[in-house]
Amino acid sequence: MLVNMKDLLNVAQQNNFAVGAYNIGSAELLKVALEECEKNNSPIILAIHPDELEYLTDEFVEYIKTRATNSKVPVVLHMDHGSNKNQILRAIKCGFTSVMIDGSHLDFEDNVKLTKEIVDIAKPLNISVEAELGTIGNLGNSAEGGASEIIYTDPKKAKELVERTGVDTLAVAIGTSHGLYPKWMKPELNLELLKEIKNEINIPLVLHGGSANPDNEIEEAVQLGVCKVNISSDIKNAFFQKTREVLRNNEAALEPLLIFPEAIEEGKKVVKHKLGLFNCLGKADLYNNI
Repeated sequence: MLVNMKDLLNVAQQNNFAVGAYNIGSAELLKVALEECEKNNSPIILAIHPDELEYLTDEFVEYIKTRATNSKVPVVLHMDHGSNKNQILRAIKCGFTSVMIDGSHLDFEDNVKLTKEIVDIAKPLNISVEAELGTIGNLGNSAEGGASEIIYTDPKKAKELVERTGVDTLAVAIGTSHGLYPKWMKPELNLELLKEIKNEINIPLVLHGGSANPDNEIEEAVQLGVCKVNISSDIKNAFFQKTREVLRNNEAALEPLLIFPEAIEEGKKVVKHKLGLFNCLGKADLYNNI
């Protein structure tokens, strides 16, 4: 069933689990995420970045919506990192049930102004809104954006932004980056800062750049109040590593149905692992009354 983010994450917040937001930039990646979550009776957020939407086209979104509506688990169709009003309006016209307006690249007052404008447009349409305060790093191998320098979220400013805009969820910067970390770099989350932010605001918190962070840190972040974790690079890495292997072993392969099935299975293993970290396995039953 297709639901909005607010309804999905309210249940997660009340029951101390997080829902994965998986970037689905192709039909194969859609199969990876949705089929594995259905298999494990877990709610899911299908995230599409504006660049991914440009590639997929609005017409393909119609298929995604049909697939989500007919699913046995709760599904959110989410615009990931929309950076301007036009991108958000396109997502709304396509039927997305949740949008993220990323004003983290703006100064605080402009971020508040843009976020409030989007909230005023989306909320009457029963579309949830996610904002971001602080900056997520970018390791140079991700299309989801981010900054060269991480600016940590100020808890007091986070409270002010939430109160002035009425957003449903907030993406916080506590040390994550988009993309895969090089072997020499050790990712580390500032969990004490997460506690401070949680003490200031009561809406569900979002962790972007959740790939490659230590499992124990992700699990603790969920215990401390993170209700949505964005996962992209970990799945794509597993998927395309297996795709390359298949093509090396069969250079003459031409049929997608012969090339992609093994890669899809590798991606599903990552999703299953993340569902365990998020305490999300079997949680779709909690949504029977929505």
